[in-house]
Amino acid sequence: MPHSSPQQFLGFLLGSTHRRITTGFARALKPYDITPEQWSVLLMICDRSGISQKEVAAAAAKDQPTTARIVELLLKKGFISKSMNPGDRRAFQLYATEEGQSLIGNTLELEQQTINTAVAGLNPQQLEELRSMLELIYHNTNHQE
Repeated sequence: MPHSSPQQFLGFLLGSTHRRITTGFARALKPYDITPEQWSVLLMICDRSGISQKEVAAAAAKDQPTTARIVELLLKKGFISKSMNPGDRRAFQLYATEEGQSLIGNTLELEQQTINTAVAGLNPQQLEELRSMLELIYHNTNHQE
């Protein structure tokens, strides 16, 4: 059986690329005391004020316990607040605090720089094709969760 390089396998390549991008973004975020995972949830809460924790989990493709842990960390850091949902007393609505909104405003450029570095050398058409292909792969793998 011939020896293969892991880079030949699409799953390995996708995972390794994701880890490299995330590691670079984590380094850029370090002075802000937030991880890329926390940042992405905070961004979602900033963009969708009043979102429920369940909606965050679904939109971020994360399980409920992971989302709950991230939400608790963001609350402790003062980046978000929560209030009882008047329509469902078992659910909370999540809101970004001024500090959380400011953090996102100050770090959006860092995320863009991280992605720009990763996609350097691709033209706009290639980027659009890549996005389209990744969305299709994401859609195709939905049944595996």
